[in-house]
Amino acid sequence: MEQGRDNGGWLDDTRTSYDTVAADYARLTSHLLAEHPEERAVLELFADLVRGRGGGPVVDVGCGTGRVTAHLCGLGLDAFGIDLSPGMLEVARRDHPGVRFDLGSMTRLDLPDASVAGLIAWYSLIHVPDEEMDTVLAHFRRVLRPGAPLLLSFHVGEGSTLKTEGYGGHPMKVHVHRRRPDRVIARLDASGFTVERHRALTSAESTLGGIVLARRATAAPAR
Repeated sequence: MEQGRDNGGWLDDTRTSYDTVAADYARLTSHLLAEHPEERAVLELFADLVRGRGGGPVVDVGCGTGRVTAHLCGLGLDAFGIDLSPGMLEVARRDHPGVRFDLGSMTRLDLPDASVAGLIAWYSLIHVPDEEMDTVLAHFRRVLRPGAPLLLSFHVGEGSTLKTEGYGGHPMKVHVHRRRPDRVIARLDASGFTVERHRALTSAESTLGGIVLARRATAAPAR
């Protein structure tokens, strides 16, 4: 998998940070879906939409240590994960044998056009700077089949903070970007998606998390 461009060093910082925290990240987050039925319900709805269109491969972009990817497989989907961090993927493969995990970047998503029946980015856009979001969404649209569902989750709010210590007290260097749902929806509209549902909820993932369910529109985005 291609590693993606990095004009500002943020990809390298993200990769190194998550390589460092990978084992503790898995230990500290493995239980979260079990404790949050609202998040499980969203993932089940996504799975229903994929199955309702005939199924097919589903990609979890920014999959980390693979807990959401494995959950989607447990729901009967042909799911695989992609992540920037080799350390996170090593733990994912250890904890979820038999599930496919690939190394790659959402800024240069190395998948064929219209090759996936669904795409999920579960709190994996939070380190992507605003100036890269259009590139990322363009790749998401390109690899999705027309009409296929896209599920995004993100931290709701304004502005960014620098995270210098992470899971297990390890050093990190990542900016955490918070975004208003209306701005995320506007970006999706401009990128060739039709937004169908959105909501905010509080969970262990986020003090206020935004969830947006959209579909790849058949028409090309307006320019």
